[in-house]
Amino acid sequence: MESTDAFVTFQLGWPKMHHLFALLCLVAVVKLTMLLAKRRDAFRNIEAFPGPPAHWFFGHVKEFVKWGQKYPYAFPVWFGPFVCFINIHHPDYVKTVLTSTEPKDDLSYKFIESWIGEGLLVSKGQKWFRHRRLLTPGFHYDVLKPYVKLMSDSAKTMLDKWESYAKTNESFELFNHVSLMTLDSILKCAFSDSSNCQTESGTNTYIKAVYELSDLINLRFRTFPYHNDLIFYLSPHGYRYRKACKVAYSHTEEVIRKRKEALKEEKELDRVQAKRNLDFLDILLLARDDKQQGLSDEDIRAEVDTFMFEGHDTTASGISFILYSLACHPEHQKICREEIIQALDGKDTMEWEDLSKIPYTTMCIKESLRLYPPVPGMSRKITKPMTFFDGRTLPTGSHVGTSVYGIHRNAAVWENPNVFDPLRFLPENVSTRNCIGQTFAMNELKVATALTLKRYQLIEDPAQKPRIIPRLVLRSLNGIHIKIQPVDPQDTYKTS
Repeated sequence: MESTDAFVTFQLGWPKMHHLFALLCLVAVVKLTMLLAKRRDAFRNIEAFPGPPAHWFFGHVKEFVKWGQKYPYAFPVWFGPFVCFINIHHPDYVKTVLTSTEPKDDLSYKFIESWIGEGLLVSKGQKWFRHRRLLTPGFHYDVLKPYVKLMSDSAKTMLDKWESYAKTNESFELFNHVSLMTLDSILKCAFSDSSNCQTESGTNTYIKAVYELSDLINLRFRTFPYHNDLIFYLSPHGYRYRKACKVAYSHTEEVIRKRKEALKEEKELDRVQAKRNLDFLDILLLARDDKQQGLSDEDIRAEVDTFMFEGHDTTASGISFILYSLACHPEHQKICREEIIQALDGKDTMEWEDLSKIPYTTMCIKESLRLYPPVPGMSRKITKPMTFFDGRTLPTGSHVGTSVYGIHRNAAVWENPNVFDPLRFLPENVSTRNCIGQTFAMNELKVATALTLKRYQLIEDPAQKPRIIPRLVLRSLNGIHIKIQPVDPQDTYKTS
């Protein structure tokens, strides 16, 4: 009897299953039709921009840097079969994009937004302007000044760990060490948090979550089926992403809650600064606009998470490639070391006043940033037709990508673009740019480079050259490897 009932139930339920299957098929057909229409429109939009042939499925994901010489100014880049960007790699084209008010591209940045919220990196329009104005005091030199000692302490912890490599003369991978060091610095400087993450990275759940989120965002960006929210949500990577987000959120909220409690009696930054050094979190919590309105709890969390993401990964990429560049160019490394030893005058740490005493080292840092820009690209989605200086036009809705990496190696812009030449950045050749965190980042690059060169000689490992890949942050597929030797103690006094 039970088996008969079960059979009847199955028979009655089958039409419903049949209808559900038919509905799913219909949805799939509609979705495919929409994607094909999107592909057709994309081809129509880029007619004026010839480019290399794209693989029908992978698009141009596998390689696109080398095509800059063949297609001057710009060419189309396909991410899979349906998403197309116009890839710009010449300053005259970039001016048109950056002097416009076009919003950030909703494809690239949406993958980050689910973690960091609408912080400065993702926000746009009036919200961006308001947050930028409220956060600017956090990067005043009075606030940045005490950070130099904290950065020095973090760098010295990393360099202590390198002693074993100096003794064995074995090649080792830089980026993971440097990334932990920059994370250590950002936690100390921005949140007064001595996490010991360089020595206890395997046990700190927040540090592990930040690393996992950064890796999963990069993975999602380059795996185009994961561009679909549902596919990513249902995937094992989507599960890991949500789990890591939960850890990061709870940590950030707890840090904010504790600091709010500590600042309960204080309403003005000057009074806090009279008692101790200010950090980024103090600025966030006490910031007020013209109407005496502060940031919401959600906005504060977004800016904290943004600073964590942007503040450690980009500087880690920059420092790693700077040290690699100097390892590859011992003649420049020698000049930098002599300059650094003279500037520090026997000290084993950097202070604020020392940052301006190493101009040649600064030029080498800038030249490495040219060859290996930490953020290799940025993108916009245009809301109205955009016409470039040569008369070519992109229609509304087009995705425009600016290849910073491509511009920095464009032979029409730079003489011998692949040659490491720090003299390109003599003061008379340099114009200023305005990024809210640039002084903080440059200070950290100088501190880490100076203290490393004072202590170690950097040696190239020809057997393990970096395989560069432009992701959200410039990385190497096989890591960044060098060898090191201790600097002869006598050398530290030769230039004094």
